[in-house]
Amino acid sequence: QVQLVESGGGLVQTGGSLRLSCVASGRSAFSINCMGWFRQAPGKEREFVAVICWSDSSTSYAGSVKGRFTISGDKAKNTVYLQMNSLKPDDTAVYYCAAGRAGSSLNEYWGRGTQVTVSS
Repeated sequence: QVQLVESGGGLVQTGGSLRLSCVASGRSAFSINCMGWFRQAPGKEREFVAVICWSDSSTSYAGSVKGRFTISGDKAKNTVYLQMNSLKPDDTAVYYCAAGRAGSSLNEYWGRGTQVTVSS
């Protein structure tokens, strides 16, 4: 199995920055191919934010965060980061780390989430 633990959430003003981290551990952590982030705002469905895959070093972003957020990671450390710049109140949400093994979906495993609040 795989356990994902997020950190780095908090309260920030509009225009500010935060960096989220997620570490994967467990017996199957070595087999993870993609790690990424989703978010869920109050009253809304969970939505995709960004993903990075180790097999081809590819990244992908939701249109709403492209140009403001950057995903990066360290395969050897089973760690993924999300650098969030130019934050807006609409970015307020619980951010969830997700991971998937090769051949599986990104959301095969979930973290418990970390709260990000952007004040206006």
